[in-house]
Amino acid sequence: MAQLILIRHGQSLWNALNKFTGWVDVPLSERGRAEATIASCRLSDYRVNVCFTSRLIRAIETAMICLTERDDICGGKIPIIKHEKSDQVWHGWNSYDGNPDEELPIFTNEALNERFYGDLQGLNKADTAKKYGSEQVYEWRRSYSVRPPGGESLEDTQKRVNAYFRSRILPHLLQGDNVLITAHGNSLRSIMMMLDHLSPSEVTALELATGVPIAYELDTSGEVISKKILND
Repeated sequence: MAQLILIRHGQSLWNALNKFTGWVDVPLSERGRAEATIASCRLSDYRVNVCFTSRLIRAIETAMICLTERDDICGGKIPIIKHEKSDQVWHGWNSYDGNPDEELPIFTNEALNERFYGDLQGLNKADTAKKYGSEQVYEWRRSYSVRPPGGESLEDTQKRVNAYFRSRILPHLLQGDNVLITAHGNSLRSIMMMLDHLSPSEVTALELATGVPIAYELDTSGEVISKKILND
């Protein structure tokens, strides 16, 4: 069996201001850093072999706090960010092999980014609802297939997230690695839709709290054996 832990990043500065964030690279708030620390405590009985995050700093910060607040989660290893061999932005850093006995790899990829909210990014949600109507804004936020102006639908997000999950994350789980994913509400909904076999209407109603780990146990074929929300 392998364990898969999903964590929506802690509260960001724009979460606190009720703004559409999407791909804007907004860091954690003070509360968000505290939520990540609490998440680390809730994971004290779990061990992680590899971590995946989005490219956005709020997810990366959450991962680093979770993995460094308690040494036992990493089995005494040092978490380090590694880069995909296919990613040419890092000018050869991907060739660093490191020491697998001492380092726990963290891979970042934009496939795990939050849903791209297009023209809504940076706008206050309440003000936007007053301008366009609450029903329209709800549809932009919660519909499975409707795109906000210039942005992605949840369906679009799911396609890129699940393709990356199957190609890069699932192989680790199938070989027995315990995996931590720190990402975003919509990218994690996409993964949970696949794992929990949710319908479009079920996944759009799914609420994910910031900084609360969700732990899955998977069998050798990648099917879910158990699921636990670590919120107490």
